[in-house]
Amino acid sequence: MKITMKIKQLFCLLAVALPLSANADFLSISAGGGGWNADPSGNFQQTIDAAAGEAPVDVKNDLFWNSKTQGYAFITLEHFVPIVPNARLMLTNIDQSGSGTADFTFDGDNYTGNVSNDFSIQTLDLLLYYEVLDNIVSLDLGLNIRNLKVDYTITGTVAGTPTTTTDSLDETVPMLYVLVGASPWPELIISGELSYVAYSGSSISDFTAKVAYTTNFFVGFEAGYRMQQYEFDDVSETDAKLDFDGVFAGAYLKF
Repeated sequence: MKITMKIKQLFCLLAVALPLSANADFLSISAGGGGWNADPSGNFQQTIDAAAGEAPVDVKNDLFWNSKTQGYAFITLEHFVPIVPNARLMLTNIDQSGSGTADFTFDGDNYTGNVSNDFSIQTLDLLLYYEVLDNIVSLDLGLNIRNLKVDYTITGTVAGTPTTTTDSLDETVPMLYVLVGASPWPELIISGELSYVAYSGSSISDFTAKVAYTTNFFVGFEAGYRMQQYEFDDVSETDAKLDFDGVFAGAYLKF
């Protein structure tokens, strides 16, 4: 995967553009996690299949994917040190599998009859951001350095012979990050977050809209809607348009 924007260049631009004191007035650490009911849609195929005019593999009709609760976890550090950005580490797992009677071409092989598959996307996000506004209105700007791991296995019958195709992808991608929020009363925040990057005809976006409330006992709760979109144009010899979206809910401790 060719990344046209370098991490250092993006972060230097942010450091120049943002006030040096755009950080919290106190030290805060929070950690938590939850469940995301992600509904999959879209398709993918090898570029050799696209060149041959084959239809892409549909994740619902050909691979029999359905809505499934996925897990996520995070830890956030906000501080008062100028210049140094706040940081959040977030792990999200998307696991899908399915089996059924199908007829499609993948990697030059025509799969027919009973086909099974296992697919996983793991994202590990390191968000480095500044709090430009932190009052009734919140505005965070920064960089999301995403490690993206994809693994899949397709098993079926090709020309009467049992066949298994496996492949994987492991890339680190820099994404721009922004959060806009409002606090109608203390300890409650309604916000929208977006991480996004586009390069060489491909793009990745991760959007979240949520409500979060922190109690007086260091425990907080959050709920909302999340959507991840992946569009790959000849990335590791693969074309893909994949969406995962749905509601989520979680809890956290904040000190």
